[in-house]
Amino acid sequence: MSAVSLLTVGSFSVQAGIFHSDTLKDVQAKGSLTCGVSTGTPGFSSPDSSGNWTGIDVDVCRAVAAATLGDAKKVKFVPLTAKERFVALSSGEIDMLSRNTTWTHTRDTSLGLTFAGVNYYDGQGFMVKKALGINSVKELDGASFCIQAGTTTELII
Repeated sequence: MSAVSLLTVGSFSVQAGIFHSDTLKDVQAKGSLTCGVSTGTPGFSSPDSSGNWTGIDVDVCRAVAAATLGDAKKVKFVPLTAKERFVALSSGEIDMLSRNTTWTHTRDTSLGLTFAGVNYYDGQGFMVKKALGINSVKELDGASFCIQAGTTTELII
């Protein structure tokens, strides 16, 4: 199965949407779409109190299932951590990935993923107390920051 991804990004949301023919044939043959989503990001992909998945990433998965299988309900959601997402996609555990994932040059060129258009932009910034009188990030040289390790945000900041 070829690796195709539908990626939704933290820094900006990306979608890789055009199925490789093998993936599309496999999905149609099994009659369902297996879609990787985040482990719970409200508004993007998270289960509600009844266990039903909701959010824009989930809606994208349902739209692809409707377009490829004629039924938006023929989708299985697989919650994945950031570390698990690319392994699951390249191994064929999932047919597509729809979760926060930053589109980087390295990912675009070395992972064999197919990215589609961006559907969500965000950015990085700093919040400091106004009383500190900080006017530029350059004035924060030497300051300590809390950033999730191993993320593209860490690389950017």
